[in-house]
Amino acid sequence: MSARSISLSAPTSPSHVRHRDQRRSVSTRRVLIPVILSLIGPPLAATAQEKDPDEWRFSLTPYLWLPTIAGDLAYEAPPGGGGSPSFDLGPTDWLDMLNFAALVGGTAKKGRFSIMSDFVYLSMSNEPDSRLASVDAVIPGPGGIIEIPVNVDVTLDTETDLTGFTWNLAFGYELRKTETSNLDAFIGARYFSLDAETSWSLTAAVTTPGGTEVLPAAGAIGSETELWDAIIGVRGKFALGNSRWSVPYYADVGSGSSDLTWNAFAGITYGFEWGDLLLAYRHLEYDEGPSGLLQGFSFSGPAFGATFVF
Repeated sequence: MSARSISLSAPTSPSHVRHRDQRRSVSTRRVLIPVILSLIGPPLAATAQEKDPDEWRFSLTPYLWLPTIAGDLAYEAPPGGGGSPSFDLGPTDWLDMLNFAALVGGTAKKGRFSIMSDFVYLSMSNEPDSRLASVDAVIPGPGGIIEIPVNVDVTLDTETDLTGFTWNLAFGYELRKTETSNLDAFIGARYFSLDAETSWSLTAAVTTPGGTEVLPAAGAIGSETELWDAIIGVRGKFALGNSRWSVPYYADVGSGSSDLTWNAFAGITYGFEWGDLLLAYRHLEYDEGPSGLLQGFSFSGPAFGATFVF
């Protein structure tokens, strides 16, 4: 008879099972804990502190802004006309008007000092949401200039083309900085250029109470404005707890060529090693006063972008 080889193994005891499960649990925690910590991450301000504050730091933010546009375009009297038409634009959505856009912001910082700039170029066309609101007619005699309101039913068709460019340049100083927040004050200038052209078609010519025609039933008019305004404001950011989420904010106000201009935004960002993703709401407003083209003209809406830090 041939001998058989028999292999025997001892039964697994409950204590051995518990030790094995414990080793697996420890191994799992070793994998999960670094992953969770990497997702939670340190506050953005704390990460920035690791860099030498005396070195130049730069950031670049390309973004998309989707504002609602509203306000009045107060044109001067067209050649041969006796009245100055005012067109009510909007509110209308930016995407309904957009032909082309380029938007980018940037900051350079060293120590407590910073330089920041913002560039916006928009080319837009608006058809259904602009209408002739009123006509200022020059009446000889003691009457002077009178405003003739225009019924909305009189406006058959209008189209407005806008080409706008705005550029901000400001110099800032850091007023306060903690591990989770910072606050800067700044002073600078904003340039705003707008080229507007409006064509209209009415059911009838606009006339004075005496029957004098001040605006023909159909026509087109154009105007442009260039504004330089000094601005002053604050900006900053604060972290939401011990996380990668933070809240940026910005506000400025100014005057110069315009009677009043102001710009503000606030939002939320999520930080990565390379920079931030941004979701914000922004409002920009201009008012040139009674003799200017822009009457309470505003751009207001959400913005989406990414900030790259280097």
